Amino acid sequence: MASTSNKNTSGNYVLEQKMNQHIGDYRTYLHSAAGEAHTNHLPGNGLLPASNARNHLCSNYCDVESQLRGIGSTNLVTPQTPVTPQLKSISSLSVMNKIPIFIPEPLVIEKNQRPYPLN
Repeated sequence: MASTSNKNTSGNYVLEQKMNQHIGDYRTYLHSAAGEAHTNHLPGNGLLPASNARNHLCSNYCDVESQLRGIGSTNLVTPQTPVTPQLKSISSLSVMNKIPIFIPEPLVIEKNQRPYPLN
C-alpha cells in the first residue's frame, strides 16, 4: 500500500536531516554560553575572577586530574608514575590602570594625629 503522508517524500527527508544537523550544530557550538571563550585571559585590575577551560591552563590536564583524585593509585599491574604538569602561560587582562601607592619608610602611625570622634 502506498503512503499518503508527506513525511515519506525525499524533500521532507532532506529537510528533516538538515534540521537535525542545525540542531546538533547549535547544541555543540564551541563558543556558546556554556562553551569556551574566544580568547582566554587571567583577570587583572578591575575584573572579577571567571572560569577558564582546563585545556587552556594545562596541556596534560587529564593526567594531572587523575593524579589529584587518586585514579589508578591502587593499580598494581602498571603503577602510576609522578606527573609533572605542562602549564601554559596565560596573560592577564586589565580594564583599568592601578594608581601606585607610596608608603613612607619607616611607616610610623602616631596616636595624636587622628581626630577624636565627635559625641
